Amino acid sequence: MTTADLQAVMAIEKASFAYPWSSRFFLQELQVQCARAILAEINGRIVGYVLFWLLPGEADVHNLAVHSEFRRQGIGRLLLQQVVIEARRQFSTQVMLEVRQSNIAAQKLYQSMGFVTSGIRKGYYSDDGEDAVAMTLELNPE
Repeated sequence: MTTADLQAVMAIEKASFAYPWSSRFFLQELQVQCARAILAEINGRIVGYVLFWLLPGEADVHNLAVHSEFRRQGIGRLLLQQVVIEARRQFSTQVMLEVRQSNIAAQKLYQSMGFVTSGIRKGYYSDDGEDAVAMTLELNPE
């Protein structure tokens, strides 16, 4: 992801979340050395993205979204699979994320990929105080 992609990413972000990240926050995220971003494109159109950090021993997913017209087609799964591939390349032992407690569809996706609930983060989301479900995928050496 580059600044040239930001307009398309922001359109997906704003349509996907009640409390979207700002473009400034995306730009800041892209400056973090451990931050990685992967885009999903169909016919040159950005239809999804994932932002994550590759940290020593783990990958931490920060943001994942798919354009509403392209949901339930496996794009979110493919993006997460790419995160897992990158994490394994860096010899990470786990992939972690937080998801809104109300986002059952996302939780089901993560569970189907082997993520398990590792805790509840009370009041995690500062915008509305909603709790987050912390989920972890343990990576076995291949």
